[in-house]
Amino acid sequence: STLIGRDTAGRGLRVSSHPDAGRVVLSIWQDDVCRATLRLAEDDVPELVKMLSSSLVHSDVEESDAG
Repeated sequence: STLIGRDTAGRGLRVSSHPDAGRVVLSIWQDDVCRATLRLAEDDVPELVKMLSSSLVHSDVEESDAG
């Protein structure tokens, strides 16, 4: 799966599963060039999801406080 970045044209985040190795790989691409990778153990994925989810909740609270 690929998510398209909102800040730089051609930048994206790819997520690939490697169950044979027990890994999930996050990679940052600029057009057709891989710029960086982060290899996570499968056990780390729930923590990543938790971090992403809590960052959304946190930003919602900040926006409601500002309004």
